[in-house]
Amino acid sequence: MKFLALVGIVALIWLVGLFAFADRVRNFTPAPEPARAEGIVALTGPSAERVNVAIRLLEQDKGERVLISGVNREVRRQELRELTPGSTRLFNCCVDLGFEAETTNGNAQEIAAWARAKGYESLIVVTSDYHMPRSLLEIRSAAPDLELTPYAVSTPSLDNSRWWRAAVTARRMTLEYVKYLAVLGRETLRKITGRDEAAAPAPTEEAAPA
Repeated sequence: MKFLALVGIVALIWLVGLFAFADRVRNFTPAPEPARAEGIVALTGPSAERVNVAIRLLEQDKGERVLISGVNREVRRQELRELTPGSTRLFNCCVDLGFEAETTNGNAQEIAAWARAKGYESLIVVTSDYHMPRSLLEIRSAAPDLELTPYAVSTPSLDNSRWWRAAVTARRMTLEYVKYLAVLGRETLRKITGRDEAAAPAPTEEAAPA
């Protein structure tokens, strides 16, 4: 009986955490006007919207350069530029492409290495709303001294406060929550054990001179 009661308490805490996580995700959008940072980073995803938003921020002079992290190795700069309407001059001079990252942790390592190479101390982070909590956690782990400003891209299907009633949105939110908890657990364990792994530099493609 005590075991079942313990399981029930743990399940309740987990469920409360899920709804708190979902509320945090929904509060990321609409994103407020960000203060200017030294750099802007976009974590690639299922659509080009994250990259488009980062380029728009660059056009508004919200940062000196943009890093697009996690670009598919088969995608060429010209192809990516055609998917992102905006200033060709800015794209050519001030956008760097990172091809090494295949996971959010990889994105964080790539972003940390890029920021170190540029001497940046502040970044605007662009990714989807549901992906933002885990992305910030991973980047802060890889580069604790960076000042991060989240600028989330809204996921329309998650705007509804009853996201849990649809199987697709419930699955997306729950899966992201589980991934977030896994990273949070890893970071907590690392702090307890005192283990600190240095981020390995990840090569990026520098923008061509204008």
